[in-house]
Amino acid sequence: MEERGLLDIMISRLPELSFPEKILLCESFGREQELLQSSRADIEALIGRRLAAFWDIDLIQMLAESDAKAARLRGINWVSWQSPAYPPLLREIYDPPVVLFFRGILPNPELPLIAEVGTRRPSPQAAAQAYDIARGLGRYGLSVVSGLALGIDAMAHRGNIEGGGATVAVLGSGVDEVYPSVNRTLARRVLETGGVLLSEYPPGTSPRKWNFPARNRIITGLSRGVLIVEAPQRSGALISAGFALEQGRELWIASAGEVQTPQFDRRGTAKLAEDGAPVVHSASDIMRAWNMETAGHEPEEITGAMSLAGSLAHSLGIEL
Repeated sequence: MEERGLLDIMISRLPELSFPEKILLCESFGREQELLQSSRADIEALIGRRLAAFWDIDLIQMLAESDAKAARLRGINWVSWQSPAYPPLLREIYDPPVVLFFRGILPNPELPLIAEVGTRRPSPQAAAQAYDIARGLGRYGLSVVSGLALGIDAMAHRGNIEGGGATVAVLGSGVDEVYPSVNRTLARRVLETGGVLLSEYPPGTSPRKWNFPARNRIITGLSRGVLIVEAPQRSGALISAGFALEQGRELWIASAGEVQTPQFDRRGTAKLAEDGAPVVHSASDIMRAWNMETAGHEPEEITGAMSLAGSLAHSLGIEL
């Protein structure tokens, strides 16, 4: 990979190109100098269409150098689509990021990942169940992927950490720009317990609203299965469900989101149930579906787990 230099970061910075076109360039070039010596016409010939954006390869090189320098100064690593270390399932999706920036330890490619996402304003039951399922998966030795958002995401990360899992947080900003700021302590805990913060965005990228739907394809792309824990009618979690189906991932909903209440909007989850998404009650349901029940051991008694989840939810201001 050393001979590629900053080639892949440069490709990730090229404007106007689609993700498949960028992957085509990754496959077509082996060294940074090859891209630097290519003209606009060369690139147009490779991708089979005209480019409308202004072509300034020197500017692209400068931006890539800035990204690499910022990463080194801030303790951030990066992995290219071409690297054997790149997450294998993510490599297979239609629109994988050319480069992933990360802090921490990349997930074990030999073990399946489970995405767990949902509303930022969960009901007490859904918050507790998100925590308990993620905790149970951790005790089975599996890692949970989520987006480090408020609500279900945060409870999933916390539960997975409590269960001994190396949780995976995918950000809609640079990994040095944790959002929301109230989850910075949680982000540190992710790293302290062997997990990882991931992002397709270079260091210094601030959170922008259009980044978050895009990052959802990475959350699902990394994962073998996707669990939706309580989703309103209009929800980013439903975007994740759509990505899961497009990517051929298994899709489940949590039992806490089955019944609509006046206070909590569960219409998104209800629609997924109507469309045939299986209901998950616990981590063992997922392990049973994957014939992996002997991979680890069951969580402690459910009463103890619920008590722990209840204490955490209370500390976060979620009334149980």
